[in-house]
Amino acid sequence: MALSTSEDSTGSGSLFPDLSAEDSDDFGPTQIESLCMNCFQNGMTRLLLTKIPFFKEIIVSSFACENCGCVNNEIQSAGKIQEQGVQYTLHASSTQDLNREVVKADSATTRIPELDFEIPPFTQKGALSTIEGIIDRAIGGLEQEQPIRKATNPEVASKVEEFIEKLKKLKEVETPFTMIIDDPSGNSFIENPYTPQKDEALTVTYYKRDAKQDSMLGIQECAQEEKTENTIADLRHEVLKFPTNCPECNAPAETNMKLVQIPHFKEVIIMATNCEACGHRTNEVKSGGATEALGTKITLRITDPSDLTRDLLKSETCFVSIPELEFELGMGLLGGKFTTLEGLLTDIKELIVAKNPFYGGDSNVPEKYVQLKEFADKLNEIMLIKKEAHLILDDPAGNSYLQNLYAPDPDPEMKIEKYERTFEHNEALGLNDMKTENYQQ
Repeated sequence: MALSTSEDSTGSGSLFPDLSAEDSDDFGPTQIESLCMNCFQNGMTRLLLTKIPFFKEIIVSSFACENCGCVNNEIQSAGKIQEQGVQYTLHASSTQDLNREVVKADSATTRIPELDFEIPPFTQKGALSTIEGIIDRAIGGLEQEQPIRKATNPEVASKVEEFIEKLKKLKEVETPFTMIIDDPSGNSFIENPYTPQKDEALTVTYYKRDAKQDSMLGIQECAQEEKTENTIADLRHEVLKFPTNCPECNAPAETNMKLVQIPHFKEVIIMATNCEACGHRTNEVKSGGATEALGTKITLRITDPSDLTRDLLKSETCFVSIPELEFELGMGLLGGKFTTLEGLLTDIKELIVAKNPFYGGDSNVPEKYVQLKEFADKLNEIMLIKKEAHLILDDPAGNSYLQNLYAPDPDPEMKIEKYERTFEHNEALGLNDMKTENYQQ
C-alpha cells in the first residue's frame, strides 16, 4: 500500500532565498503584511519573481512572524499551464544527485517506486528544493503525526517509523533509487547539472493530458469543433487564423496556420504567432502526414558556407546531435522548426548560451561560464566554417528533412539512413498502444 504525506503549514526550512533578510531589498521583493495562522498576530509576507535556469519564471513566497517565529515558504508558477504534462524520472546513484535543484508544483505527484511511496498532487504546496530536500520534507510530514499515532495506534506508529528509517537511508544512497515527478501542468523541473550535454540519469517525458487531469487542473473541456465543408484542397490555399495568448506577456494574440508542400518531401503545417503588444514572434512546424514506417537518420558533413543555407525541417520528435561538440538536443526541445541549418545552429546557441543565466549577470558561475563559453566558441567556429563538423538529425517518426543541394542526384556530403524503430522509440511515439486493425472488436 502506498504511503502519502502532507506538509506542515508552519514548517521551517531553507529551501528558498532568504527573503526576510534586511539586505534582500536588492532582489526587490514585494512586502505584504498578513495574518500568522500560528499565533494570529500580524507577520510579513515577501513575494519575489525569479527565474529558474533552463526553466521558467516562478513566484517565491516567504512568510515570517516576529511574534512566534513561525516561517513558511512556497512557490507558485508565474506562467500559464503548459500545453503538455511532463514527467521527470531520475535514477539517483550518488550523493551528488541529491543536490540537484527541483521545482515541484502543487499539481505534481512524487513517487519512489522502490519504497512504494507516493506524494499525491495538491497535498503539498509548491517548493523550490533539492532531491534531498524533497526526501526531508516527506520525512518531516510523516514524523509530524507520530506522537499522536504512538498514543492512539502504536502498531501503525511502529510501521511508519520503519518507513521513515527507509527514507533516511535513501539520503546515504547505499543503493540506487528512482524518483519520479509527474506534473500534468508541465510546471515542475529537475536540474540537469551537465548542461548542455545529455544527462544519462535523467529522463524527461512530455505527454498529452487526459480529461481527468484537465479537470483536476480546472481546465474547461474544449467545445466540440463544428464540422465545416472545407476540403483539403481549400485548406492548402488558405491561411487559417485562431485566437491564442502570447507566451511572453499573455496578451491576446493571433496564430496563423497553413499547409505547405516541401519539395522532394511531404506536406507540413506551419504555425506562426505575432504579438502586437510586446512584439514577440514564434513559429512552429508540425508534420502534416502520418508517422513513417521507418525512422530516419540524416548525417551532414559541414564543409562549405553553402551548407548553412540548406533548408531544414526539424520535427518535434527529432534528436539533434553534433559529435564534435559532444552535444545532443533531446526530443521536444526547440519544438518543430522549418528553417535553415544556420538558423538551427543559431537557435541552439541562443538556447544554451544567450538565454542561460549562468553565462552572465548575478547568477554567473565561473565553472559553468568557462564551459559554456568554450561551447559557444566552438559553435561559432562551425558557423564560420573554420571547423569541420557533422550534424545528425535522428527522427524515429521519419518526419524530419534536410535539403539536398544536388537534387535529384545524391548529395556527397549527406547520408540518409532508414532504420527499424526500437520498442522504446515506439513507446515514446505512442505507437505500442495504437491499434489500427480490428479495432472495433
